[in-house]
Amino acid sequence: MAGTANCVVRGSVAKNPYFIPAISWVQHAALMKIVVAYSGGLDTSVLLTWLKETYSAEIVAFCADVGQEEELDGLEAKALRTGAGKCYIDDLREEFARDFIFPMFQAGAIYEGQYYLGTSIARPLIAKRMVEIARAEKADAVAHGATGKGNDQVRFELTAAALAPELEVIAPWRQERFREQFPGRAEMIAYAEKNQIPVLASAKKPYSMDRNLLHISFEAGILEDPWFDASAEKAREMYVLSVSPEEAPDKAEHVELVFEKGNCVAIGYHDLDALLTDLGITGVSFTEGNHAKLNPLQVMRVLNKLGGKHGIGRVDLVENRFVGMKSRGVYETPGGAILHFAHRQVESLTMDREVMHLRDSLIPQYATLVYNGFWFAPEREALQALVTESQKNVTGTVRLKLYKGNIITAGRKSPLSLYNPDIATMEADPTKAYNQNDATGFIALNALRLKVAARVHGAQSK
Repeated sequence: MAGTANCVVRGSVAKNPYFIPAISWVQHAALMKIVVAYSGGLDTSVLLTWLKETYSAEIVAFCADVGQEEELDGLEAKALRTGAGKCYIDDLREEFARDFIFPMFQAGAIYEGQYYLGTSIARPLIAKRMVEIARAEKADAVAHGATGKGNDQVRFELTAAALAPELEVIAPWRQERFREQFPGRAEMIAYAEKNQIPVLASAKKPYSMDRNLLHISFEAGILEDPWFDASAEKAREMYVLSVSPEEAPDKAEHVELVFEKGNCVAIGYHDLDALLTDLGITGVSFTEGNHAKLNPLQVMRVLNKLGGKHGIGRVDLVENRFVGMKSRGVYETPGGAILHFAHRQVESLTMDREVMHLRDSLIPQYATLVYNGFWFAPEREALQALVTESQKNVTGTVRLKLYKGNIITAGRKSPLSLYNPDIATMEADPTKAYNQNDATGFIALNALRLKVAARVHGAQSK
């Protein structure tokens, strides 16, 4: 939906098709039009009024619905009241799940061994739609409220550079005049209160939140102290998507995930009908094994509900930002944690060893590309092609036990399984596919270079 206020359409700031404007602020004498990435949070709420006044600009607010749920309530009215002439709120949840989350999880991507990349993977989609709106509105520039210290500024602007290099990008946090007016969150909170802009950040809860279909993140404020215990009872009110493991049910529950070519396509659960009704998911068909056939968006919603119920997917880490500093973040990724774990179990049955090891060797690089904002870069797309090829036989079903923050494998099967119990058995192999005598030569050949090195350099004492 969009606001009903009238808009003045102006041409692009770049008249020369070969001219790429600097990514910085420029004071324009004429009225310009700016599309702002708007979330309704503290930074972008303050930003709308500031941009309108500072640039004498017409503001088009854009909010991507990537699964914020109740955070979208009243957002259009708030944007218009805060200074926007028009507000777009686009439901991108299906595209987010299908074209961003699922391909990333096919790659097994996880940043620095802990982070499921919930914020990182949402930014290129938001920026993609923002530049599409900018072109449709014939806007001169796009703007974002990402700070000059974080990763999001890079993610937004690399996407804009890849998809719409003619657009100017305005980043107020990198302007000294903006930072002088708002040296910290306290000043922004005071400004919002003065202008009657409702925001969730406060002196009582001095941390920022970012929510989407894949996760919710918490950072800044009290969380900047890495010794602060975010799992303590006094911090429980911070969490949104999950209960603490201590408060999770005392009885474990099982869930089954069905995969085809590396993507989860169906879910089985003992009380699935009630869960689907609770989520408002209707018109679902079932497999012969009584698994509900779901699209990627529905899969994420179901797994988020189940994972949250059992305290799954909480991560507290200190990560390395692209801009060079370390930062502390706390994340809830209930559905993503389940999906990531389940996917690996099916891969363990169906992927060729060398293909798996090759893909696994690329996980850190793939995850870093996503984290740093290079989703639309040619190297990420090249890696994705390899990932897609690696997933062609990743088909099967995994049964998981969810219990107090733990995901436990309770079974796995596949019609394309490479696991052969007759070959793997410690008993006599009825197929005679493996001759243990062959291991003698296998070991001798692999030991040859070690023996040669030992004779040349002398045996090393261990």
